Amino acid sequence: MAITASISSPSLSPLLFSKTHHTYFPRLDPHHNFCKFNRCCLQTVSSRQNPLCLSSSGTWVLNASLVRAEASGNGREPMVPPYNVLITGSTKGIGYALAKEFLKAGDNVIICSRSAERVKSAVQSLREDFGEQRVWGTTCDVREGQDVKDLVSFAQKELKYIDIWINNAGSNAYSFKPLSEASDEDLIEVVTTNALGLMLCCREAIKMMLNQPRGGHIFNIDGAGSDGRPTPRFAAYGATKRSVVHLTKSLQAELQMQDVKNVAMHNLSPGMVTTDLLMSGATTKQAKFFINVLAEPPEVVRIQS
Repeated sequence: MAITASISSPSLSPLLFSKTHHTYFPRLDPHHNFCKFNRCCLQTVSSRQNPLCLSSSGTWVLNASLVRAEASGNGREPMVPPYNVLITGSTKGIGYALAKEFLKAGDNVIICSRSAERVKSAVQSLREDFGEQRVWGTTCDVREGQDVKDLVSFAQKELKYIDIWINNAGSNAYSFKPLSEASDEDLIEVVTTNALGLMLCCREAIKMMLNQPRGGHIFNIDGAGSDGRPTPRFAAYGATKRSVVHLTKSLQAELQMQDVKNVAMHNLSPGMVTTDLLMSGATTKQAKFFINVLAEPPEVVRIQS
């Protein structure tokens, strides 16, 4: 049976966050039949299911959680570093910071976004720091099924396979207001990006990884509302992020029912991070002050080797 580890840790209300909670994005520890998560990495993560424990150093550690990433025998290749990583919504914010950290760890990274201009700028900047042979970029609107299929084709062309696929792309339409005042366009933007886009990306990532000799890991990043707490003034965003947790659990169950042993689904929840999406809701000096005090910059993400 397929064994999947779920790091299901919802974002809390901004006022409940503490900068003392530090976590690390999972680094895969190569093993003949398993990949072991030593630590789990996005700052200010709070755990609901509690596979994580807080160490004396203030680091959330995922103890003794084994994820079956390859089938024993059957010609499966072991998953060993450097890893090939694909991150959606990665030309700025958390996605861009993650891309830099994977590159620092020696991995190969594909970034993407809807904006060709942002992709070009981000790739140029990353290549200046890490070289041309380790980072690639392409445009992709995750709301469009063909775009996501083209993203897979691009990844296979450039890297042949993807070990780690991170679904980071998300939107709140840069709008914080009561639902009764939201426009049709804003609601469609939020729902199609955060819900439909995630489903399309998960579908294509699973299909690709099922046919890879070394399988792969898929991480879905949720956000405020994922634990069921109310998100007034961005209700649509919170509702879609609640659905991220359900989708991840459902896909974990599907993979287990299908006896899939080489693809693993995971759910990660970043804490309060100062991104354009968050700051768009800070309409007063006081709000911006509290966000800057309580939130972490995207650059705090770390990759544990």
